[in-house]
Amino acid sequence: MSGKSLVKNYMTKDVISVNPNTPNANVIKLMKDTGHDGFPVIDENEHIVGIVTAFDLLLKEWEELVKDIMSTEVVVAQQDMSINDASRVMFRQGISRLPVVGRDGRLNGIITNTDMVRSHIERSTPTKVNYFKKTLEQLYGIKTNLKREKVSTNDLRPTQDKVYADELEGRTYELKRGLAEPAIVVKSGNRWILVDGHHRAVAARKLGCNEIDCYVINLNKDLELGMEKTADKAGIHNFDDIEIIDDAQHPLIAITESLKKKNA
Repeated sequence: MSGKSLVKNYMTKDVISVNPNTPNANVIKLMKDTGHDGFPVIDENEHIVGIVTAFDLLLKEWEELVKDIMSTEVVVAQQDMSINDASRVMFRQGISRLPVVGRDGRLNGIITNTDMVRSHIERSTPTKVNYFKKTLEQLYGIKTNLKREKVSTNDLRPTQDKVYADELEGRTYELKRGLAEPAIVVKSGNRWILVDGHHRAVAARKLGCNEIDCYVINLNKDLELGMEKTADKAGIHNFDDIEIIDDAQHPLIAITESLKKKNA
């Protein structure tokens, strides 16, 4: 999990593109169907020759074909460019997407602001999981190994007694768009103990996802963790035992309301 994060690791490879002779009416329909607000324009050799966005369609005089309104000064990224460098380019240029080209000049993918956010999330999680891994090793006097893998939601043993509806909505949004950071799980014996990521796991189950992305810390032996004992005492054995707290009862909402009353 170390090393430089590269554009090729986070770009979308299946890019929807158009050609210079695509009717603009088709582009509008494509935007409605896909929810995207811009597309790379490629020629017959799959070389990028422009980009067409909703701004081109809204702010320029109406024309029939893409070639008549597309922007031809396109900033592109290379696959092996670092995420940080690509972020700087996008920020300085004031753009929200970068087409990614190979050494042959062909379109290989596209990276967007959303992908940048995902890369930041996934880079911040290893710091948290490595800290927890070291804590377990010191606490139990053992050596563990760490692996990133998909884990069945049916196998996960929750250790948290409640989740909040507003955060659940946020995790649902992230999961639908591939933004959710991996959960943290401890494998002890045959048990998959969910340490961090209860909102993600509950959201995944509600969406019908059979598995979620996890950092799994394998203890290589069967040890009962303190959080398991606490969950047992609280009667938390599966996801049906987790209470979903509505927005009005969220601690942050309560603090906000309290501050409002105080100021009033």
